[in-house]
Amino acid sequence: MGSNTTTIVLGETGYPAGLASISDAPRRLWIRGELDQAGIAVAVVGSRTATPHALEMGFSLGEGLARAGVTVVSGMARGVDSAAHRGALRAGGRTVAVLGCGVDIVYPAENRALSAAIAASGALVSELAPGSPPEGWHFPRRNRIISGLSLGVVVVEAATGSGSLITARCAMEQNRPVMAVPGTVLSGRNRGAHALLKDGARIVEGVADILEELRLEILTAADPVSWLAYPSNDPLLRVMAAGEPYLVEDLNAATGMDTARILGRLAELELAGWIERVGGGRFVKPAENVLR
Repeated sequence: MGSNTTTIVLGETGYPAGLASISDAPRRLWIRGELDQAGIAVAVVGSRTATPHALEMGFSLGEGLARAGVTVVSGMARGVDSAAHRGALRAGGRTVAVLGCGVDIVYPAENRALSAAIAASGALVSELAPGSPPEGWHFPRRNRIISGLSLGVVVVEAATGSGSLITARCAMEQNRPVMAVPGTVLSGRNRGAHALLKDGARIVEGVADILEELRLEILTAADPVSWLAYPSNDPLLRVMAAGEPYLVEDLNAATGMDTARILGRLAELELAGWIERVGGGRFVKPAENVLR
Protein backbone atom coordinates (compact mmCIF):
# COMPACT_ATOMS: atom_id res chain seq x y z
CA MET A 1 0.00 0.00 0.00
CA GLY A 2 1.46 3.37 -1.05
CA SER A 3 2.46 5.96 1.49
CA ASN A 4 -0.37 8.24 0.37
CA THR A 5 -3.01 5.52 0.81
CA THR A 6 -4.86 5.13 4.11
CA THR A 7 -7.50 2.71 5.30
CA ILE A 8 -10.41 3.06 7.67
CA VAL A 9 -12.68 0.40 9.17
CA LEU A 10 -16.42 0.62 9.78
CA GLY A 11 -16.98 1.79 13.35
CA GLU A 12 -13.74 3.74 13.58
CA THR A 13 -13.65 7.48 14.15
CA GLY A 14 -13.56 9.20 10.78
CA TYR A 15 -15.63 6.61 8.89
CA PRO A 16 -18.26 8.59 6.90
CA ALA A 17 -21.44 8.76 8.96
CA GLY A 18 -23.78 8.65 5.98
CA LEU A 19 -22.10 5.59 4.54
CA ALA A 20 -22.04 3.88 7.92
CA SER A 21 -25.82 4.21 8.09
CA ILE A 22 -26.56 1.99 5.06
CA SER A 23 -27.42 -1.66 5.58
CA ASP A 24 -24.49 -3.04 3.58
CA ALA A 25 -21.79 -0.50 4.45
CA PRO A 26 -18.31 -1.66 3.38
CA ARG A 27 -16.31 -2.99 6.31
CA ARG A 28 -13.15 -1.26 5.13
CA LEU A 29 -12.33 1.65 2.83
CA TRP A 30 -9.03 2.38 1.14
CA ILE A 31 -8.49 6.09 0.50
CA ARG A 32 -6.02 8.09 -1.60
CA GLY A 33 -6.31 11.72 -0.62
CA GLU A 34 -8.50 13.10 2.13
CA LEU A 35 -12.10 12.03 2.68
CA ASP A 36 -14.08 14.73 4.51
CA GLN A 37 -16.42 12.37 6.34
CA ALA A 38 -18.63 15.13 7.76
CA GLY A 39 -18.90 17.24 4.59
CA ILE A 40 -21.87 17.90 2.32
CA ALA A 41 -21.75 15.68 -0.78
CA VAL A 42 -23.93 15.08 -3.84
CA ALA A 43 -23.45 12.37 -6.47
CA VAL A 44 -23.55 13.23 -10.18
CA VAL A 45 -23.57 10.17 -12.44
CA GLY A 46 -24.49 9.37 -16.01
CA SER A 47 -23.73 7.75 -19.32
CA ARG A 48 -20.24 6.54 -20.26
CA THR A 49 -21.03 7.21 -23.93
CA ALA A 50 -22.45 10.65 -23.23
CA THR A 51 -23.66 13.14 -25.78
CA PRO A 52 -21.99 16.58 -25.88
CA HIS A 53 -25.03 18.02 -24.08
CA ALA A 54 -24.73 15.49 -21.26
CA LEU A 55 -21.00 16.14 -20.91
CA GLU A 56 -21.65 19.88 -20.72
CA MET A 57 -24.40 19.34 -18.15
CA GLY A 58 -22.27 17.03 -16.01
CA PHE A 59 -19.42 19.55 -16.04
CA SER A 60 -21.77 22.45 -15.24
CA LEU A 61 -23.41 20.64 -12.32
CA GLY A 62 -20.04 19.57 -10.93
CA GLU A 63 -18.72 23.12 -11.19
CA GLY A 64 -21.82 24.72 -9.71
CA LEU A 65 -22.07 22.32 -6.79
CA ALA A 66 -18.40 22.82 -5.97
CA ARG A 67 -18.83 26.60 -6.04
CA ALA A 68 -21.70 26.16 -3.58
CA GLY A 69 -19.40 24.30 -1.20
CA VAL A 70 -20.68 20.82 -2.02
CA THR A 71 -18.35 17.85 -2.55
CA VAL A 72 -19.07 16.16 -5.90
CA VAL A 73 -19.10 12.35 -5.76
CA SER A 74 -18.96 10.16 -8.86
CA GLY A 75 -17.30 7.06 -10.27
CA MET A 76 -14.55 8.47 -12.54
CA ALA A 77 -15.98 6.53 -15.47
CA ARG A 78 -15.76 7.87 -19.00
CA GLY A 79 -18.45 10.35 -19.93
CA VAL A 80 -20.62 12.18 -17.40
CA ASP A 81 -18.74 10.96 -14.30
CA SER A 82 -15.42 12.37 -15.49
CA ALA A 83 -17.10 15.58 -16.64
CA ALA A 84 -18.62 16.11 -13.17
CA HIS A 85 -15.23 15.58 -11.51
CA ARG A 86 -13.59 18.02 -13.93
CA GLY A 87 -16.25 20.63 -13.27
CA ALA A 88 -15.65 20.42 -9.53
CA LEU A 89 -11.90 20.70 -10.06
CA ARG A 90 -12.34 23.71 -12.35
CA ALA A 91 -14.23 25.44 -9.51
CA GLY A 92 -11.43 24.65 -7.07
CA GLY A 93 -13.76 22.43 -5.04
CA ARG A 94 -13.63 18.96 -3.54
CA THR A 95 -14.53 15.83 -5.45
CA VAL A 96 -14.53 12.14 -4.56
CA ALA A 97 -14.24 9.21 -6.99
CA VAL A 98 -15.49 5.80 -5.87
CA LEU A 99 -13.64 3.15 -7.84
CA GLY A 100 -14.41 -0.36 -9.03
CA CYS A 101 -10.74 -1.28 -8.57
CA GLY A 102 -7.93 -0.58 -6.12
CA VAL A 103 -7.12 3.08 -5.46
CA ASP A 104 -3.66 2.48 -6.95
CA ILE A 105 -5.16 1.45 -10.30
CA VAL A 106 -6.17 4.08 -12.88
CA TYR A 107 -9.26 3.02 -14.80
CA PRO A 108 -9.92 4.02 -17.47
CA ALA A 109 -6.24 4.52 -18.24
CA GLU A 110 -6.76 7.88 -19.96
CA ASN A 111 -7.91 9.33 -16.63
CA ARG A 112 -4.41 9.25 -15.10
CA ALA A 113 -4.17 13.04 -14.82
CA LEU A 114 -7.76 13.30 -13.58
CA SER A 115 -7.11 10.61 -10.97
CA ALA A 116 -4.09 12.50 -9.63
CA ALA A 117 -6.05 15.76 -9.50
CA ILE A 118 -8.93 14.14 -7.60
CA ALA A 119 -6.54 12.63 -5.04
CA ALA A 120 -4.95 16.06 -4.56
CA SER A 121 -8.21 17.95 -3.99
CA GLY A 122 -10.43 15.25 -2.55
CA ALA A 123 -10.18 11.48 -2.50
CA LEU A 124 -10.11 8.25 -4.47
CA VAL A 125 -12.10 5.65 -2.51
CA SER A 126 -12.56 1.90 -2.83
CA GLU A 127 -13.66 -1.04 -0.71
CA LEU A 128 -11.26 -3.17 -2.79
CA ALA A 129 -7.69 -3.68 -1.66
CA PRO A 130 -4.89 -1.97 -3.59
CA GLY A 131 -3.94 -3.98 -6.67
CA SER A 132 -7.53 -5.16 -7.29
CA PRO A 133 -8.23 -5.04 -11.04
CA PRO A 134 -11.35 -3.39 -12.54
CA GLU A 135 -13.53 -6.51 -12.82
CA GLY A 136 -16.98 -5.98 -14.32
CA TRP A 137 -18.89 -7.09 -11.22
CA HIS A 138 -17.06 -4.56 -9.04
CA PHE A 139 -18.84 -1.57 -10.58
CA PRO A 140 -22.51 -2.32 -9.75
CA ARG A 141 -21.35 -3.15 -6.22
CA ARG A 142 -19.43 0.11 -5.76
CA ASN A 143 -22.48 2.16 -6.73
CA ARG A 144 -24.02 1.77 -3.27
CA ILE A 145 -20.94 3.58 -1.90
CA ILE A 146 -21.42 6.48 -4.32
CA SER A 147 -24.98 7.00 -3.07
CA GLY A 148 -24.07 6.17 0.53
CA LEU A 149 -21.51 8.97 0.64
CA SER A 150 -24.03 11.46 -0.77
CA LEU A 151 -27.08 13.40 0.38
CA GLY A 152 -28.69 12.70 -2.99
CA VAL A 153 -28.01 11.39 -6.49
CA VAL A 154 -28.36 13.29 -9.79
CA VAL A 155 -28.60 11.21 -12.98
CA VAL A 156 -27.50 12.90 -16.22
CA GLU A 157 -28.44 10.96 -19.36
CA ALA A 158 -29.04 7.27 -18.69
CA ALA A 159 -30.43 4.69 -21.05
CA THR A 160 -32.49 1.74 -19.86
CA GLY A 161 -30.13 -0.66 -18.09
CA SER A 162 -27.53 2.03 -17.39
CA GLY A 163 -25.25 1.58 -14.41
CA SER A 164 -26.38 5.01 -13.27
CA LEU A 165 -29.81 3.53 -12.61
CA ILE A 166 -28.20 1.07 -10.19
CA THR A 167 -26.82 4.04 -8.28
CA ALA A 168 -30.28 5.63 -8.32
CA ARG A 169 -31.84 2.42 -7.01
CA CYS A 170 -29.25 2.25 -4.24
CA ALA A 171 -30.09 5.83 -3.30
CA MET A 172 -33.78 4.99 -3.07
CA GLU A 173 -33.05 1.99 -0.87
CA GLN A 174 -30.90 4.24 1.33
CA ASN A 175 -33.68 6.86 1.54
CA ARG A 176 -31.66 9.42 -0.43
CA PRO A 177 -33.40 11.74 -2.91
CA VAL A 178 -32.98 10.93 -6.60
CA MET A 179 -32.93 13.65 -9.25
CA ALA A 180 -32.58 13.50 -13.02
CA VAL A 181 -31.80 15.78 -15.95
CA PRO A 182 -34.39 15.57 -18.76
CA GLY A 183 -33.19 15.14 -22.31
CA THR A 184 -34.31 14.51 -25.84
CA VAL A 185 -36.88 11.79 -26.51
CA LEU A 186 -35.63 11.22 -30.07
CA SER A 187 -33.19 8.50 -29.00
CA GLY A 188 -33.00 5.89 -26.29
CA ARG A 189 -30.22 7.66 -24.44
CA ASN A 190 -32.54 9.24 -21.88
CA ARG A 191 -35.15 6.55 -21.29
CA GLY A 192 -33.64 5.52 -17.98
CA ALA A 193 -33.50 9.09 -16.67
CA HIS A 194 -37.01 9.79 -17.92
CA ALA A 195 -38.26 6.64 -16.18
CA LEU A 196 -36.88 8.05 -12.94
CA LEU A 197 -38.73 11.31 -13.59
CA LYS A 198 -41.97 9.43 -14.22
CA ASP A 199 -41.46 7.67 -10.89
CA GLY A 200 -41.19 10.99 -9.07
CA ALA A 201 -37.53 12.00 -9.30
CA ARG A 202 -36.94 15.75 -9.12
CA ILE A 203 -36.29 17.44 -12.48
CA VAL A 204 -32.87 19.09 -12.53
CA GLU A 205 -32.24 21.93 -14.95
CA GLY A 206 -29.46 23.49 -12.89
CA VAL A 207 -27.66 23.51 -9.55
CA ALA A 208 -30.40 25.54 -7.88
CA ASP A 209 -32.82 22.62 -8.32
CA ILE A 210 -30.41 20.29 -6.49
CA LEU A 211 -29.83 22.71 -3.62
CA GLU A 212 -33.57 23.27 -3.25
CA GLU A 213 -34.37 19.55 -3.25
CA LEU A 214 -31.77 18.89 -0.57
CA ARG A 215 -32.66 22.01 1.44
CA LEU A 216 -29.20 23.43 0.83
CA GLU A 217 -30.35 26.85 -0.45
CA ILE A 218 -28.42 28.35 2.45
CA LEU A 219 -25.13 27.67 0.68
CA THR A 220 -25.83 30.29 -1.95
CA ALA A 221 -28.42 32.51 -0.26
CA ALA A 222 -27.55 36.19 0.24
CA ASP A 223 -28.83 35.99 3.82
CA PRO A 224 -27.70 32.56 5.02
CA VAL A 225 -29.48 32.72 8.39
CA SER A 226 -32.86 34.06 7.25
CA TRP A 227 -34.61 30.71 7.48
CA LEU A 228 -33.19 30.27 10.97
CA ALA A 229 -34.71 33.48 12.32
CA TYR A 230 -36.59 31.36 14.86
CA PRO A 231 -34.16 28.50 15.59
CA SER A 232 -36.31 27.15 18.40
CA ASN A 233 -38.42 25.58 15.64
CA ASP A 234 -35.49 23.48 14.39
CA PRO A 235 -35.92 19.79 15.31
CA LEU A 236 -32.19 19.15 15.74
CA LEU A 237 -31.50 22.18 17.91
CA ARG A 238 -34.45 21.28 20.11
CA VAL A 239 -32.99 17.89 21.03
CA MET A 240 -29.33 18.94 21.34
CA ALA A 241 -28.17 19.85 24.83
CA ALA A 242 -25.65 22.72 24.81
CA GLY A 243 -22.05 21.54 24.99
CA GLU A 244 -22.86 17.84 24.40
CA PRO A 245 -21.38 16.11 21.31
CA TYR A 246 -23.81 14.22 19.05
CA LEU A 247 -23.27 11.68 16.30
CA VAL A 248 -25.67 11.49 13.36
CA GLU A 249 -27.08 8.24 14.73
CA ASP A 250 -27.81 9.94 18.06
CA LEU A 251 -29.83 12.60 16.29
CA ASN A 252 -31.56 9.98 14.17
CA ALA A 253 -32.70 8.16 17.30
CA ALA A 254 -33.79 11.41 18.99
CA THR A 255 -35.73 12.91 16.07
CA GLY A 256 -36.68 10.06 13.74
CA MET A 257 -35.32 12.09 10.80
CA ASP A 258 -33.57 10.13 8.06
CA THR A 259 -29.80 10.32 7.74
CA ALA A 260 -29.71 12.31 4.50
CA ARG A 261 -31.93 15.05 5.91
CA ILE A 262 -29.98 15.16 9.18
CA LEU A 263 -26.68 15.58 7.33
CA GLY A 264 -28.12 18.36 5.18
CA ARG A 265 -29.63 20.16 8.15
CA LEU A 266 -26.42 19.86 10.17
CA ALA A 267 -24.53 21.48 7.30
CA GLU A 268 -27.02 24.36 7.22
CA LEU A 269 -26.87 24.85 10.98
CA GLU A 270 -23.07 24.81 10.95
CA LEU A 271 -22.91 27.40 8.19
CA ALA A 272 -25.40 29.59 10.07
CA GLY A 273 -23.29 29.35 13.23
CA TRP A 274 -25.79 27.49 15.39
CA ILE A 275 -23.65 24.36 15.82
CA GLU A 276 -19.98 23.44 15.60
CA ARG A 277 -18.20 20.36 14.25
CA VAL A 278 -15.84 18.93 16.87
CA GLY A 279 -14.29 15.95 15.03
CA GLY A 280 -15.08 12.27 14.91
CA GLY A 281 -18.32 13.04 13.07
CA ARG A 282 -19.72 14.79 16.17
CA PHE A 283 -21.58 18.08 16.40
CA VAL A 284 -22.07 20.42 19.36
CA LYS A 285 -24.48 23.26 20.06
CA PRO A 286 -22.36 25.90 21.84
CA ALA A 287 -23.62 27.19 25.18
CA GLU A 288 -24.24 30.67 23.78
CA ASN A 289 -26.76 29.20 21.33
CA VAL A 290 -29.00 27.70 24.02
CA LEU A 291 -32.56 28.05 22.77
CA ARG A 292 -34.90 30.33 24.64
